[in-house]
Parts: sequence; C-alpha cells; structure tokens
Amino acid sequence: MISFGCDYSEGAIPEIMEYLNSTNLVSTVGYGEDEYCRRARELIKERIQAKDADVYFIAGGTQTNLITITHALRPHQGVIALTSGHISIHESGAIEARGHKILDVGAAPDGKLTVPLAEKALVNLLPPHTVQPKMVYISNPTEMGTLYTKKELAALSEFCKRHKFYLYLDGARMAMALTAEKNDVLLSDYPRYTDAFYIGGTKCGALFGEALVIVNPALKEDIGHIIKQTGALFAKGRLLGLQFEKLFEENLYEKYGAHANKMAKKLKEGFLGNGVPLAYDSETNQQFPVFSEKLMEKAQKKYVFEFWEKADEGRAVVRFVTSWATEEKNVDALLEDLKIWLKDERK
Repeated sequence: MISFGCDYSEGAIPEIMEYLNSTNLVSTVGYGEDEYCRRARELIKERIQAKDADVYFIAGGTQTNLITITHALRPHQGVIALTSGHISIHESGAIEARGHKILDVGAAPDGKLTVPLAEKALVNLLPPHTVQPKMVYISNPTEMGTLYTKKELAALSEFCKRHKFYLYLDGARMAMALTAEKNDVLLSDYPRYTDAFYIGGTKCGALFGEALVIVNPALKEDIGHIIKQTGALFAKGRLLGLQFEKLFEENLYEKYGAHANKMAKKLKEGFLGNGVPLAYDSETNQQFPVFSEKLMEKAQKKYVFEFWEKADEGRAVVRFVTSWATEEKNVDALLEDLKIWLKDERK
C-alpha cells in the first residue's frame, strides 16, 4: 500500500535522524535546559524577529493546544473556533475536558475564520450567566489546506485587540503555509499579529515535537508550571530541541515544506486534469478530491488516504496528504491509475 493518509506517518528527515544518532551518547542537563534547546530557541527567535518571545518545546499538537488554551483562560471563559477547527473535532474534547467551552461559530466554506464569523460569539451574551469569550483559535494552513492572508490575520488581530481577546494560531503545518505559492505571510509576521502560536514539527519533518511561542507577556507567567502539570515537560528535552535546531539552522523547514507542496500541486493538477473536482482550493499539502464510491473502493485497494465527508449521493470527499517524504514516482503512479479507473468508470 502506498500512503497518502497523513504527513507524519514517516519518521523524520534524514538530517534529523543523523543528528539524533550522532548525539545519542551525549550527556546533558534535562527538561529543555540543555545547549540544543537553547540554540534552537535562539534560532527561532531570530527567525521570527521577536527576541522577547518565550519558546517551549512540546511533544505534540494536542498537548500544545491544551496547554496554551487552558493556561490563557479563566474557568468562566471560552475559545472562539470554527466547527472545522482542529480543537473542535480532532482532539477528543480535550479543551472541554479541562472545563472550557469551545464557542463554535459555525462553518466556513474555505475553512477560514473571519471577523464577521467571530462576532457571532458576541451575540446574546448575558454576563455573568453566559460563557465569556476570551480567545480566538485559528490554524494556518486551515483544516482544508487553505491559507490566511496577511490582511486577514491583521483583521483578526485588530478584532481581538479591540475586544481584549487573545489570538492563538495552530501552526501544525506551518512549513507548508510558509512555502505555498500564494502565501504572503512571513514567519516574522506571526508575532506581530498573534499572542501565541506554535511552529509545527511533527507534520513538518521532525520525528515529533512542536515549538510553542508565547508573545504576549500576560501569557508568560507560570506557563512552565502548566507544561509540567500536564505531563508535557520532556525529561530528555534535547530530543525536541535538537530537531528544531537542525530544522532552522540549515533552513530545512522551508525546504521540506516546499517539497510537500510541490507533490500536492502535482496531485491537484492531476485530479483537475482528469475531471475530478476538488472540494476546496487548497494551496498546501492536503488535497480534497471528490470521488465516486466505486472510484474510492478501487483506490483503497492500493493507496492509503482518508474519507473526509459525504459529498452527495454516491460521492465522497476524500483527503490525500503529501509530506517531506512523498516520492514523485508514487504521485505519478496514483495519477496513472486514476486515468485507468476513470476510463473504466466512464464506459
């Protein structure tokens, strides 16, 4: 089986695996106080042009979202998100389990939260009886692979400042956002527009790990205690730090993100060229073709991909995901098979 199911199924980029192996017997202090984490933090702060930011390395995205959101919110406060937001549908109710309501403002056809949508959370507020909005959650790229523009981020930032909300950005696939052809958001823009964000590693070439960046001073106090309390303070912290050191020291973050996008673009053009519609106009490494049930059954015998949602009677939206490790020959094989299957289907 050839996998297009997710962007973290492979291990890590060769450069990281080599670095991990070469430092295997090095003895350092623990809990992220080692030289590798220190260098990685400095590299990240240099790249984001925010020397006063705090950087923490956490093993996974759900942990990172849980820590940031629960740390920022008081017990009576909630976080504004779309129905398709990762915290809304893919994290097993982690935020609600810690006592905070996700203020669902509905769906967006392109997966992007806008100011008018966010404003829906401000309707019918009845203090002290209703949950108080305090944070806006977005991801870039979105769950649909689409991108926020700088103008859209600026608008959300202004909205949050006006209402004294925090703006938090999930960057699980940030490498692909940064290297997308139509992207106009720089890594250095994120500290300007958000109060906190994370730079994804797990889905961007690392074996595991995310780099949480805290920009707003109001969120810095005691977050280390929350990280420890939630079991996310890695004893062997250097295993996280050295991966980000390698990704940013040699500009590998963008290099491998660009490869994933290149493979996805070839898939996108192949789907459209064969008359297969796409549910979303994704510019990054997730593509969402609409397959007939028969086509999906044939493809599943050889390829791993994900059912996304029912489109209409007899058709489904499916998700194909490329990664740093996706080989072009596998993309070519899929598109060649697709031609044959579609030809048979049209007979």
